[in-house]
Amino acid sequence: MVHIGPVPCYHPCPDRTRPHFPDTMDTFPPSPQTPAAPSGPESAPEAEAEGTAAAAMGSTHGPQQGGTQLGGPRRRAGRRLPVVWRALTHALTPKGLRSSELSLALLSVPVGIGVGLAVAGLHALVLALHSLAFKVPFGDHISSALFIPSSLALAAPVVGGALLAGLGLLFRRARDTVDPIEANALYGGRMSLRDSLRLTLSIVVSHGAGGSVGMEAAFTQTGAGMASNFGRRLNLRRNDLRTLVGCGAAAAISAAFTAPLAGAFYAFELVIGTYTMATLAPVCVAAVVANQVAQMALNRPALFILAEPPVIRGGDFATFLLVGLAAGALAILTMQAVTHAERLFRQLPIPRALHPVLGGLLLGPMALVLPGVLGGGQGALQYGFDHGYGLGLAFVMLVAKVVASALCLGAGFRGGLFSASLLLGSLFGSMVSDIGTLLPWDLVAQRSAVMLVGMGSFAAAVVGAPVTMVLLVLELTGDLRASAGVLMGVIASTLLVRETFGYSFATWRFHQRGVQIRGGHDIGWVKDMTVGRLMRGDPKTVPADISLGALRGHYPPGSAKTVFALDPNGAFAGRVDMNAVHDPQHELPADQRAAELARDREHFLLPDQSVRMALQRFADWDADSLPVVEGVSSRRVVGYLTEAYALRRYSQELERRRGDELGVRDLFGGV
Repeated sequence: MVHIGPVPCYHPCPDRTRPHFPDTMDTFPPSPQTPAAPSGPESAPEAEAEGTAAAAMGSTHGPQQGGTQLGGPRRRAGRRLPVVWRALTHALTPKGLRSSELSLALLSVPVGIGVGLAVAGLHALVLALHSLAFKVPFGDHISSALFIPSSLALAAPVVGGALLAGLGLLFRRARDTVDPIEANALYGGRMSLRDSLRLTLSIVVSHGAGGSVGMEAAFTQTGAGMASNFGRRLNLRRNDLRTLVGCGAAAAISAAFTAPLAGAFYAFELVIGTYTMATLAPVCVAAVVANQVAQMALNRPALFILAEPPVIRGGDFATFLLVGLAAGALAILTMQAVTHAERLFRQLPIPRALHPVLGGLLLGPMALVLPGVLGGGQGALQYGFDHGYGLGLAFVMLVAKVVASALCLGAGFRGGLFSASLLLGSLFGSMVSDIGTLLPWDLVAQRSAVMLVGMGSFAAAVVGAPVTMVLLVLELTGDLRASAGVLMGVIASTLLVRETFGYSFATWRFHQRGVQIRGGHDIGWVKDMTVGRLMRGDPKTVPADISLGALRGHYPPGSAKTVFALDPNGAFAGRVDMNAVHDPQHELPADQRAAELARDREHFLLPDQSVRMALQRFADWDADSLPVVEGVSSRRVVGYLTEAYALRRYSQELERRRGDELGVRDLFGGV
């Protein structure tokens, strides 16, 4: 019997990569290349299979002259669905979680949901504490209150300081809490959720008692801690865990300020330290989801609302540049004021646990006169845009807010300067606008624009996230021209701070603790790649008093380039160059001792030193191989490391990390 297969359609069709099959065989004209199909029972299986295939592909077309085309776009869409389904199911498998970028985007959804709910809950809790402690209506910001009863203004900060003192004693043996930036830079995204919640509790108490600090540190700490804990339970890779921590921080800022773009770039600039296509999807998904969840849970208003669009003239951009420079200088003074306040409190002859109580005692009288110094300052920020403060009051508010924030942070109140920097920058912009009326150019009409520039410039200098601040203004105002003006000021302020001060507030705090990091870039792997992990454990050692004749017998020419001499106590006594021992042109006496050729007795490595330090030692000492000793006192040789191997491993790791950042899983040895 002659086997008859499906008859291909040879007339033009949209997809030429594969033949199309008609609905019925009899629609084709007779073809000399295609024999006629036999009739009878022999052809039944083929005909039935063909009809079944056509039905499965969903053809609805009737017979047409010259043949019909099956499905078209519907058929191709049907073929794509299994591919998409396989990608989704693979991303949720244990193997997919470690190899698929789609899996991170899917994992960022529960992170965004959880962080959005957490931020909404923390915000509601703080509003309830403010309503309880200061008798302000629930939902109002404490800094917008025009009057606070004197007894409450004096007592609440002191009670809060006493609670912080009690928490300090309760957790006195607890380890230091790892910040999200520090976790991503040094520990591969590993954070303790318990420690994060402990810090969040301290920040809630500080802010609830009226401390002049922001809640953003609590939001990001909680969000990043939740994401890190989630990722560690799934056993994610180091780079994926770092990305998930960035998702948690982005979700927190997005939910706190109703600004998904600002939240995403906060993570890119500060927490992850870079922007790549591999991190774009998960971070942005987490930010958008958290914002929507927080809005549905609490219906929180925007950070501020402008009654009218900002007015900007063509020549104002030069003014914005000057405002940015001045705001950057003021930001440096503010960060240094916090440092001086901490130093003053450390010098006081009272126990450290009582510092928050003293800080509360000093904050209360300030709150009696200027309630706007309490809290993060969002209410005072909106009041400034709505009504303005005037030159004198704006100056007093600015100085009082700087002093109050430095006082609280120096005394041990926990929190950050994110919200405070927004208020301080807007106050500075308001002052510049009022000063302009005394000068040849009038900036009254541009007051809101100058306030936005001052706010963005000051906050960018303090927080260290310039693009975040530009996007924050763009999302809250919807005005591209105002955002361009803020961009000019942000560029000026950040350049000034980087060139003269060199730190944001977060990295400045790390510097004071002795942690040398400038952002969320992953440098922890350098410390993890220690000499002890790279060294070989079979060092070639000889007694220092061995004769050269015996040494030549132990190590013939070509068997070793360097051996390490040991003194009678087994301590390292120097390196012996075997090329000199076997040099035929300057043959040394056979009875000469190896100790006479040993050199560089103080040149050795320690097991806990990083590969970067080892490479620096190789360069400084002009050595190809160095011994690794157990300790400086014992000097017992436990291994050795060559410069060539250290360079090769360091380069391989650099390339692998770069491949991970680019999202290329299999390039540069990535997994």
